Amino acid sequence: MNMVQLLFIGIAIGMANVIPGVSGSTMAVVFNIYDRFVNAITVNIKKLIENRRFVIPVVGGMALGVLLFSKLITVLYENFPVQTDYFFTGLIIGSIPMLFSFMTKKQDGQKFTAKKTISVVICALAGFAVLIGFGLLGSDVDTAKEMSKSLPQWTFPLALHIFAAGFVGAIAMIIPGISGSLLMLIMGVYPIVMKSIPALFVPSQTLRAFFLLLPNGIGVLAGLLCGAWIVKTFLRIAPNQTYAVIFGLIAGSAIQLFPGIKGISGVLSGIACLLCVLTGIFLAYFSSKVTAKEETEKSF
Repeated sequence: MNMVQLLFIGIAIGMANVIPGVSGSTMAVVFNIYDRFVNAITVNIKKLIENRRFVIPVVGGMALGVLLFSKLITVLYENFPVQTDYFFTGLIIGSIPMLFSFMTKKQDGQKFTAKKTISVVICALAGFAVLIGFGLLGSDVDTAKEMSKSLPQWTFPLALHIFAAGFVGAIAMIIPGISGSLLMLIMGVYPIVMKSIPALFVPSQTLRAFFLLLPNGIGVLAGLLCGAWIVKTFLRIAPNQTYAVIFGLIAGSAIQLFPGIKGISGVLSGIACLLCVLTGIFLAYFSSKVTAKEETEKSF
């Protein structure tokens, strides 16, 4: 596979990572580079140099994909906030069947015992409870409203929050089918990051945008380096329980992010919202079908 092909694959992965509910790692599986992608996440400089003809075009393409698509997301939220939220809700709903199959998959022919079933259910409920807890604590995010705001001022607590969201999002990004940007959205950082990227090219906002993006970039790098080992370990030791927690998180996020019907202003608006949610479901469900569990286990 030549470097131009890898560049375009990287762009597709980067664009997928921008969309809450769509997994960049799923795109890596689709293009059959997932094994190399995971193995390239390392602090071993010698190994990075050896793989430079793979790493440079893929990482560069990912950065370009994020850069190009972040502006589009901002425009959509500024002009079609309700329809965009419905689309994202559809993406989340469409990914749930795949996660359920991962959660209930029999490992190496082992029976799904009552004890294991109970542990899986508890883990799923725990993940769900975490998301519902965010809402009860007042951490629910009105994405459209946040996207319409100007960039916030840099503060140390905000920088820590952005770092933590980037760290968690990067860990999630490693798992095929799991959206890192979705978790960043849930944590309230996604709108800040998406608006900061195009703001880099606005002279009056460049400095503020840079210092808002810097902790996110550091968090993403740390999450990729540390998270790769953590995720591979948990998926190897307790794959069903790990996916159960993720399933609970995603199911809870569908409730958190659903925009309701208050923003629908008429019949045409309702039809547009219905088409958006169905398109999201279709895209997430059928893209997840190509992520075979056997391929995922092979990668780990």
